[in-house]
Amino acid sequence: MTSITETAFATLEEQKRLLSPVHKGPTEKAGRFGFRGKLALKFAQQFADEARPPELCSDQVIAVAEAGKPTFDFFAQWVLSFEHLGNVAEVLKGLLSPEGKYFIFANNIDLLSKYQVEIDGINFYVLPIDESTVYNELLELFYIEKNDLKKATTAGKIDAVANAGIAFDQTFEKITFEKGLEVMGPVRNRNENRPV
Repeated sequence: MTSITETAFATLEEQKRLLSPVHKGPTEKAGRFGFRGKLALKFAQQFADEARPPELCSDQVIAVAEAGKPTFDFFAQWVLSFEHLGNVAEVLKGLLSPEGKYFIFANNIDLLSKYQVEIDGINFYVLPIDESTVYNELLELFYIEKNDLKKATTAGKIDAVANAGIAFDQTFEKITFEKGLEVMGPVRNRNENRPV
C-alpha cells in the first residue's frame, strides 16, 4: 500500500496544503497515490495558535504521484485568475518535471483560448472553464465517456483521468506568463448568478 510519505505529496502534506480531500490515498494502480481536493497556495498570517483559512487556494485538484518519484506525473486544478498560475508554480517548485502533465483551468481567460505556458522549464496547459468542473472538462478534453466511469470508485476515476492526462500530447498556442497576464480578462465573481 503506497504511503503519502513515499511520494511528491509528502512536501505538500507537511506544509498542510492538501485541504478538503474527497480522496487522499492509494489509487487502484500499484505504487500510485492520488488526491482530489483543494491546494492551499497562500496562507493567511496567523496570530498565536488561531487557525485561519488560507488566503488563496486552487480548487478541484486532481493529482497523482508514484512512490519513489520526487515529482508529480499529473496535476490538474482550477484557479480563479490566470495570475494565480504564478502561485501554483511557486508552491509546486521542485515537485514538477518537464515530462509531467499539468493542467490549469483559469476562470478569466477567453473561452475559445487554450495556451501552453512555460515557467522555469515546466509546461502548463492553461484552459478556460465554462460553468463546469475540472473533472468534466478533463473528460471532454481526453475524450473519456462519462458512462464508462459510472461504476468506477473515486480512486478508479482519478486513475482514468491521470492515465489519459499523462498520455495527452496535443499542443496549444505557446505564450509567456507575462503575455497571459496581459490578455486575461477581469476576475469574475464566482457567486454571481447563483441562487441565494
